[in-house]
Amino acid sequence: MEDNRKKALSAALGQIERQFGKGAVMKMGDQPREAIPAVSTGSLGLDVALGIGGLPYGRICEIYGPESSGKTTLTLQVIAEAQKAGKTCAFVDAEHALDPVYAEKLGVNVDELLVSQPDTGEQALEICDMLVRSNAVDVIIVDSVAALTPKAEIEGEMGDSHVGLQARLMSQALRKLTGNVKHANCLMIFINQIRMKIGVMFGSPETTTGGNALKFYSSVRLDIRRIGAVKE
Repeated sequence: MEDNRKKALSAALGQIERQFGKGAVMKMGDQPREAIPAVSTGSLGLDVALGIGGLPYGRICEIYGPESSGKTTLTLQVIAEAQKAGKTCAFVDAEHALDPVYAEKLGVNVDELLVSQPDTGEQALEICDMLVRSNAVDVIIVDSVAALTPKAEIEGEMGDSHVGLQARLMSQALRKLTGNVKHANCLMIFINQIRMKIGVMFGSPETTTGGNALKFYSSVRLDIRRIGAVKE
C-alpha cells in the first residue's frame, strides 16, 4: 500500500512538472535554507526587534500610525540604507507631499530616486505593478494608502457615496502584486493612516484605511507612535 502511494505521488509530481514547469512543486529539503535578505531601517533597535536585521526583500510591508509619528521619515531612512547598498528605489507620492530637501538631509540620494505623483489610485497601483514587473527596482514606497483615491471618486461630486471602492481597489491590486513582488525580490512598503471606528465599546477603536486586504498580505506591520520630543 505504501509503495502504491509513493508511485501515485511520483506520477502526480511528474505530471505537475510537465504541465507547470520544473520546480512547480518541490520538497523543502531539496534546496539549501537561505536567510531572508533584508534592508536596514536605519534604527539598530528596530532592526533587532524585526529579527532579520531590517525589512525583508520580496515582501509587502505596512507602516501605519497617527499623524506626524515618523512614518514617512522611517521609509526615507530605508531608502537611504538601500541606496548605500547600490539598490534602486522608487517613491510613489500619492499625497503629493514629498520634501526633497528633508529627504536629502536623511541621506537619500534624491537625484537617483524614482518619484511618481499619480492622479488616481488606479494609476498609482498600475505604476507600482509595472515597476515591480520590470525586475529592476528593489524598494518601492507608497505614501499613502489613504491618498489612493479611486478614479470614480475623483470624477464624482463632493458628497457622493462610494462605499467600499478603495477597499476593492486595494484587494484587487494586492492579489496581483504579491506574487510579482516575490519573483522580483522587491520590498514594497505601504504607508497607512489611522481612523476611528464608530460605536466600539471594548478594545481599540483604531483601524487603518483601505480595507482588510493589506493586513493579510503584509509580512510586517509596524505601528509607529510619537512618544515625545528629543531634547538636547
